[in-house]
Amino acid sequence: MDDVTSLQGPVEMVEGQLMLLIPLEAGGDQFLECSRGISEVQGEYLKITIPDTIAGMLRIEAGDLVTINNADGKLNIAPVKPRPVN
Repeated sequence: MDDVTSLQGPVEMVEGQLMLLIPLEAGGDQFLECSRGISEVQGEYLKITIPDTIAGMLRIEAGDLVTINNADGKLNIAPVKPRPVN
C-alpha cells in the first residue's frame, strides 16, 4: 500500500488565480506526480493552481483552509469548513 501524505493550508490569490503554495520540504514534493498539469515548482514551493470551476465545485475562496492528500495517486482537495450551498 502506498504512503499517503496529507497537508493542510490556506488557499491564496496570486495574480488573479487561486492556488496552493506548498513548501517542498514540508511535503510538497509528495504531490509532484499527482498534480502534474496544474502545478509547477517555483523555488522552494510547489505551486498548485486551482481552476475557477474546481474552486466553485469545492466552494472555496482565497483565505479558506483546505486539506490535500495524494490517496490513490490522485490529488484530493477538500475544504476544512465547506461553505454552505446558496
